[in-house]
Amino acid sequence: MTQKTSQGDDLLDQLTSDSRQTRQIARRRMIAEAVMNEGSMRIEDLTDRFGISLMTAHRDVDELVSRGLFRKTRGIVTAAATNLIESSEVYRSNRQSAEKKLIAEAAMQFVEPGQAIFFDDSTTVLQMAAHLPSKVPVTAITNSLTLMNALKGMHDVTLLALGGQYYNWCNAFMGRMTINEIRGLRADVAFISMSAISDGTVLHQSPETVDTKRAMFDCSVKRILLADHTKFEQRALHSFAALDEFDVVIVDDKTQPVHIDRMRSRNINVVIAKGAGGRS
Repeated sequence: MTQKTSQGDDLLDQLTSDSRQTRQIARRRMIAEAVMNEGSMRIEDLTDRFGISLMTAHRDVDELVSRGLFRKTRGIVTAAATNLIESSEVYRSNRQSAEKKLIAEAAMQFVEPGQAIFFDDSTTVLQMAAHLPSKVPVTAITNSLTLMNALKGMHDVTLLALGGQYYNWCNAFMGRMTINEIRGLRADVAFISMSAISDGTVLHQSPETVDTKRAMFDCSVKRILLADHTKFEQRALHSFAALDEFDVVIVDDKTQPVHIDRMRSRNINVVIAKGAGGRS
């Protein structure tokens, strides 16, 4: 009888533990969605919204921070980028998704069969993957683990995966090893997106990102920048390149005319990706 009771208690403990873990996973997913939707939240507000203690809220947030999804500063958890810190890939992939798809589709006019192409780790460039089957054969070179997984089974796409130090927040490889691999290659074109454009300069919060993408830039015949309208008049700490160093800049049709006119006045080839009813 004692053995049966012990086995029953063990099973009950296991079921209770499993149920607790399931609730924890579901709650953390809801917290992540809430923060990504609002950009930033006070941790105290999470306690009210999800009916949890402040200690539990901090524990959940700390777990999400450790996975590179968010930043926590002085009681505030944020998914949005600052001029010092880039946002996580999960957050970025959900922002301006319609514009990114339009820009990626417009970028495909610069892809030709037989080319070797650098694709950076940006969520905008990632949208080009769905269109590549119409341009094969191509050689795709990337440091993005997300893009590697998207391309690995694609027919007539030769995938060159760049290794190096893995960065969880962008799900990509960067750093000295990655740069050394890039410098041993020469590509026909590089597709690059950055987080900020200000005073005719393209910028990013991460020096590792700047160095890695600059290596792609320097080792390509043609350089194409993909930038949705939210990137203009944003600031970041590290300078990448002047806008007029790019051969083409592709923007969406929500980009303010003043920015387009300013670029064209500097003889920059600007392509506007238009949606239904978009302006020229």
